Amino acid sequence: MIIEWPDLRRGNYRLVVLAAKAQQELRWLGRFGFPGLMDGDHRFLLEANKTGGTKVVQVENFSGALVPCFAPWLRDNVLRGFAQMNQALKVRAESMP
Repeated sequence: MIIEWPDLRRGNYRLVVLAAKAQQELRWLGRFGFPGLMDGDHRFLLEANKTGGTKVVQVENFSGALVPCFAPWLRDNVLRGFAQMNQALKVRAESMP
């Protein structure tokens, strides 16, 4: 998968899919380096709402030895990237017939 973090160049990441449940969840694990160095468990959860639409919940949990060192970068860049992706997804979903 190719990921482009805000203000950084695009990178190719090898991800392991942990769950893929139609209309419910997509979850994967990404690693920086070897296991335990810095791992990201990412998931999208889809929840039907009362108006007939769908709420998308995006979550990422980071773990590993490097997380404390990279915490400021993760908070700034990763959260900003997620906000940009969520906005683009919203625009795209709402423009579909």
